[in-house]
Amino acid sequence: MHCQWRDCQEWSKIGLPLSTTSNEACKMYDAVLTQYVGWYDDSSVGGVDASLERLLQADPNFVMGKVLANGLELLGTGKSIYTDTGLREGVEDLRRAVQKNGVNPRERRHAEAVQLWAEGDMTGACDKWEAIKQEHPTDMLAIKMAHDTYFYLGLGAPMRDSVAGVFPAWKPSMPHYSYLYGMHSFGLVETNFYDQAEKAARKGLELNRRDAWSTHTMAHVLEMGGRQDEGIAFMSTTMMDWNTCGMLACHNYWHWAVYHIEKGEYMAALDIYDNECGVRSKGSGALLDIVDACSLLYRLNMEGVDVGSRWEDLYETCRPHADDHILVFNDLHVLMSCLGAKQDEAAKKLVNALKNFVSEHQGTQSDIAKKVGVAMCEAFLAYDEGDFAKAVDLLTPVRYQVVTIGGSNAQRDLFNLFLIHAAIKSSEKRHHQLARNLLLERKALKESAPMTDRLIAKAMAMHGD
Repeated sequence: MHCQWRDCQEWSKIGLPLSTTSNEACKMYDAVLTQYVGWYDDSSVGGVDASLERLLQADPNFVMGKVLANGLELLGTGKSIYTDTGLREGVEDLRRAVQKNGVNPRERRHAEAVQLWAEGDMTGACDKWEAIKQEHPTDMLAIKMAHDTYFYLGLGAPMRDSVAGVFPAWKPSMPHYSYLYGMHSFGLVETNFYDQAEKAARKGLELNRRDAWSTHTMAHVLEMGGRQDEGIAFMSTTMMDWNTCGMLACHNYWHWAVYHIEKGEYMAALDIYDNECGVRSKGSGALLDIVDACSLLYRLNMEGVDVGSRWEDLYETCRPHADDHILVFNDLHVLMSCLGAKQDEAAKKLVNALKNFVSEHQGTQSDIAKKVGVAMCEAFLAYDEGDFAKAVDLLTPVRYQVVTIGGSNAQRDLFNLFLIHAAIKSSEKRHHQLARNLLLERKALKESAPMTDRLIAKAMAMHGD
């Protein structure tokens, strides 16, 4: 694990000069970047928050320090400049710092990317990071922030190609080199190159067994290939390597639980929720953890599992984010918590607020909400009210646009399952045929799929005609 933090001279030597004279600021910039890329907190520098604080104290005018601080806050997707005064002031401070202090063109583009992201133009931000990478292919901050934003937009091919194009510029001796394999492998798995994804992920783990993102790709490969038993064994035998990466551990536990749900082992999935995902989402308050917790409970509900009072506890964790509207993906999962906790008024308020967001704001997520997000939310409301036919009619026309809400194929599979359950439960005969077709499509994609087999049997039992 990289921990020999680079000073001003070392950053200049690799063609990535930083506009500060403070060696401490440069070293802490390296420390924060390394922890961000690796999804972990390094205790030697007090973790991400402490090292970021040291970075900003070492040089309060350091533009790339402000880029990192505001960029990480934005990518956490828990705060918006429209709802959080501190973040709004931070982004404005970054803007002033760029105007006041001398920065190089690369740093200016980084600042512009963060400002675009903050204003809702996530695609424009990626364009800026891509421009940086073309001239500076070893700029890991540009690589990683573009990678994460493509993930939020459901853009698998750019996520794959963005990393593939920088490999020739890197040497194995460079800090962060091994993490390129994890990022590239995830782009590969999201574009259905499963064998290549597995090869790249295993290479990443060979270089660094604590690379939680390579582990994450392996979880996807095994999930998409219907290799549930292998997935459970892999996650359990490597747990001590990846669960130290606290920013991603909850999500990797989520994958583990999904294997069990696929197999119908509901108590095992609930145990993971109780011991890991539920606890971690409440403790961290991170949206990545929160949506995983919501997803697990909703999947279990669709399988007919009584999750007891868990929804009530989770709703309290979700409630502060009901008005965020930063990612449609997040809005949908917060809505699930409202419905699961029987907070019907809160659910309707969230959907109405999303409609207002569409009419009052411009940007990437506003467009996505308008085209697909509002319809998806209304489908969940209809399903909860027992109007399964309405849920089907709302979701079916946009089913191939659901990818635009972001997340992974595995995460978005919840919405495929939702449509199947709604179609099975619908009173409309045409929806029963749709359910059969959806299940046949699903079986063709993944032969070893116990959940699909159960749903086929359920559909035949209810609508054998």
